[in-house]
Amino acid sequence: MADLKITWLGHAAFLLEAEKKLLIDPFITGNPKASCIPEDLDPDIIAVTHGHRDHLGDTIEIGARTGCRIISIHEVANYIKSKGVFAEGMNKGGTMDVEGVTLTMTQALHSSSIDASGFSFDGGSPAGFVIGIGGHSIYHAGDTGVFGDMQLIGELYEPEIALLPIGSRFTMGIKEAVKAVELIEPQIVVPMHYNTFDVIRQDPEVFRKAVEAKVDTKVIILEPGEFIEL
Repeated sequence: MADLKITWLGHAAFLLEAEKKLLIDPFITGNPKASCIPEDLDPDIIAVTHGHRDHLGDTIEIGARTGCRIISIHEVANYIKSKGVFAEGMNKGGTMDVEGVTLTMTQALHSSSIDASGFSFDGGSPAGFVIGIGGHSIYHAGDTGVFGDMQLIGELYEPEIALLPIGSRFTMGIKEAVKAVELIEPQIVVPMHYNTFDVIRQDPEVFRKAVEAKVDTKVIILEPGEFIEL
């Protein structure tokens, strides 16, 4: 099992580094909490959960510069390809092996218009990913509300770490995210998608206390730019 470094770049953006570097939802430009600039990032793979600007983010620019492989739901991939950057589409329930990194696309309860297209492209539907990297299993839920089949995600893929939104308004809030942890039963949960903007302001310590009062899952609260290592 390889060492794995998981860095929170702010909002829903994470960089996973083992034998390969996987970047998820690189919303850097325009993100007031971003811990880097797009030019700092040189991933092998980018995974995009859905087409909203705070998730598609700088994907096209980074892809054009680096030539990395870009994975998303079929419709978002079509939009990226329309910009002259190669992307590979997949869909929910499917798994891709991308240079030794596996990506399984899961359900997410949200929406998925492509803001950057002027809404001229179908955004498909939102998703999450279970990622197999460095011998570890990581669940990035994307933007979602809680849903009962999170229990199936836990049973099928046994993610060690769940990256879950807690910001409310556009995603789960704290109450719903605590239930998600109960359903998934990861060893570690990292909250995301909060405090980027005032409308999704939350206190992650409230989330930590609520989780640890119910289950044995460890809550790790990161600041943008901070990381954990496995």
